[in-house]
Amino acid sequence: MAVRAAVLPAVGSPLEIAGIDLPDPGPGQVRVRLAAAGVCHSDLSLSNGTMRVPVPAVLGHEGAGTVVAVGEGVTHVAPGDGVVLNWAPSCGSCHACSLGEVWLCANALNGAADVYARTAEGTDLHPGLNVAAFAEETVVSAGCVLPVPDGVPLTDAALLGCAVLTGYGAVHHSAQVRPGETVAVFGVGGVGLAALQAARIAGASKIIAVDVSPAKEELARTAGATDYLVASDTTAREIRGLTGKQGVDVAVECAGRAVSIRTAWDSTRRGGRTTVVGIGGKDQQVTFNALEIFHWGRTLTGCVYGNSDPAQDLPVLAEHVRAGRLDLTALVTERISLDGIPAAFENMLAGKGGRALVVF
Repeated sequence: MAVRAAVLPAVGSPLEIAGIDLPDPGPGQVRVRLAAAGVCHSDLSLSNGTMRVPVPAVLGHEGAGTVVAVGEGVTHVAPGDGVVLNWAPSCGSCHACSLGEVWLCANALNGAADVYARTAEGTDLHPGLNVAAFAEETVVSAGCVLPVPDGVPLTDAALLGCAVLTGYGAVHHSAQVRPGETVAVFGVGGVGLAALQAARIAGASKIIAVDVSPAKEELARTAGATDYLVASDTTAREIRGLTGKQGVDVAVECAGRAVSIRTAWDSTRRGGRTTVVGIGGKDQQVTFNALEIFHWGRTLTGCVYGNSDPAQDLPVLAEHVRAGRLDLTALVTERISLDGIPAAFENMLAGKGGRALVVF
């Protein structure tokens, strides 16, 4: 069956909207009609080669939709069910999974190398990050779908699959923010906005948002920021000025740039925690001297997928949504159609893009 999709022909090439031939689901597979998909910088990292995936591919790793059909052996969802796509399904048997660290599963991305569809000309297509959400419909492994929690609209639920799990998890699982602590969030994109809301939910006393764009201040304050700074050479000094010359207890870096990682570290108090969520390239080198590591006693940690377990965390997030503590609509700055994806990517490349949601 032919459906329309945003195809990445090769690394560094523009995305193309084209018809693809999508087969029926085989054993252990599920076919999903997309309701919405998020467009975020991780997809841009895949398209420009910062993160490696087999190509040609259909990108999109954050989505939700309705089950159309299931293959043999699939029992946890049925046609008509609303589902959230999980781009990093854990295998349950590798070393990381045995330790309960499912977000580090060694086999989570094995499906990205599979051929899941073909172009109209017969060229094999791979599912970018397993789920290929930039399409009207997709076929995924059964482990890549989770039931949409009650009370969460299907289009909003798309954001739970990556941005919210990552931002919320960075605050609650990685940094483990405690009530009364001070927090700085660097980068006010989808993940950063989720982190701001998560810090508010955690009871942070001061929440400082930092971004290169002055235009994002209102959005950041709506999400929970008590203060807003436009990134500059003096950002760390300004943050110390807002925190009694101490620095924040927790800094969450969501941009993946060497300069913002270093600034986040410099903005953290002695003994505080710096969590890096952003995905940077190999050319982004961050340096520290041995004395400062000893003297400041700070903790610097990486954070993959918010250190989250989607099966356990989605119900928690849904309860925050139902209670009005978590506003998913606040994470979206633009709603576009499938045809708008190439332009959204061009805007992100030019540094002009916000957080787009594709609504099918």
